[in-house]
Amino acid sequence: MGKLFGTDGIRGIVGENLTADLAFRVGQAVTHVLFEEKGEKPLMTIGMDTRISSDMLEGALIAGICSAGGDVMPLGTIPTPAVAYLTVKVEADAGIVISASHNPFEHNGIKVFNGQGYKLSDALEERVEEKILSGEEMATAKGAAIGKRIHGMKSLKNEYIKYLTETVEDDLGGLRILVDCANGAAAATAPDLFSHFALEADFIHRKPNGVNINDRCGSTHMKSLAAMVTAGEYDLGVAFDGDADRCLMVDELGNIIDGDKIMAVCGSYMKQQGTLTGHTIVGTVMSNLGLHEFCNKNGLRLVCTPVGDRNVLEKMLEYGYRIGGEQSGHMIFTDYATTGDGQLTALQFLQILKRSGKTASELAGICPQYPQVLVNVRLENVPGLKERIMDAPELKEAAQREEEAMAGEGRVLVRASGTEPLIRVMVEAKTEEIAQSCADRLAALVNSLKK
Repeated sequence: MGKLFGTDGIRGIVGENLTADLAFRVGQAVTHVLFEEKGEKPLMTIGMDTRISSDMLEGALIAGICSAGGDVMPLGTIPTPAVAYLTVKVEADAGIVISASHNPFEHNGIKVFNGQGYKLSDALEERVEEKILSGEEMATAKGAAIGKRIHGMKSLKNEYIKYLTETVEDDLGGLRILVDCANGAAAATAPDLFSHFALEADFIHRKPNGVNINDRCGSTHMKSLAAMVTAGEYDLGVAFDGDADRCLMVDELGNIIDGDKIMAVCGSYMKQQGTLTGHTIVGTVMSNLGLHEFCNKNGLRLVCTPVGDRNVLEKMLEYGYRIGGEQSGHMIFTDYATTGDGQLTALQFLQILKRSGKTASELAGICPQYPQVLVNVRLENVPGLKERIMDAPELKEAAQREEEAMAGEGRVLVRASGTEPLIRVMVEAKTEEIAQSCADRLAALVNSLKK
């Protein structure tokens, strides 16, 4: 793992470890690497979420790109998966996203897609990182070789919306849904998207002001959506995160439908339609034991990868699998997209819901769910601290003892976050009480190892 690029690009707190100067150098470095690959002036798209810092970082990136001789097409405020789709659509050489996904507004990030709409390879990321961290000045273009900003590209979001509407055949008429835009990028697309269908859609948290993205709303804060769904007698609630690459849902009773349940519903439907390659769903090590149980009983195969949608996608592409995702709501449908797409996921689920004639609770109820407790232990942002704690023999031994004590009726997963200074302790068990007490003991041990 590089010093800048984590599991989902470059992340940081703006003004501290993510600055305009760094963004400028990222723009220069990406341009130089693409020029080395292509042998001529590269073209890049760039999109962003609604954080107050996104405009500043966009300006710095554009300046870096143009100063190094690259052309840039700004897409404005738009979901991350839209950048991936439109990069391919306009035949650009790369697409850059400015977003920190589900994190608070103080955070932001820079992620790069290649010309095929996939995240930049590790090898290219390393070359970009090497140029940035070298500290050396990068060559700047002169005269006619200076790059330019291509205007009018914000209208391309309509191309993305049109494409999403074409991924389902049903008009979705008769459904009533409530959509939480997380005061993020979905606010720029979801109202237009759902207006193309015959369903009735209402929206909350769709007025971003730069600092309210993910603030007690969206896929990481579902309480208000659940309460409003039940009070308003909606058929389904849909929640996106800040950059709309993930989606979680709420059934008509107010119960959360997480990524595992969405995969169970969509995967079993695809199997019925004869479109599920190898009868296989790709999940991660975080997938609930309930999804394992569902797959075992319904003739499905669940393949689990390390956490991260990059790992899920790599496995899907390697074997031609067509659906995969994470419990947190990243869903990848390779028939339609090169990356996780929350709005695409919502449409696929809504079509199945409409065609099933069932309620959302009945539909999602096919997949059981073991009680799960997740405790995040925050660390100082000190290089090597996460690795030192994760390598501690006493932590590994304690996790093993706790899992053995549950005698096959639970599991323990302790892992370091790839994007934040956190150690995550996840425990599943027969009861929430057992899971909570186990998680608390392990979290206390992690805390003791911080010293």
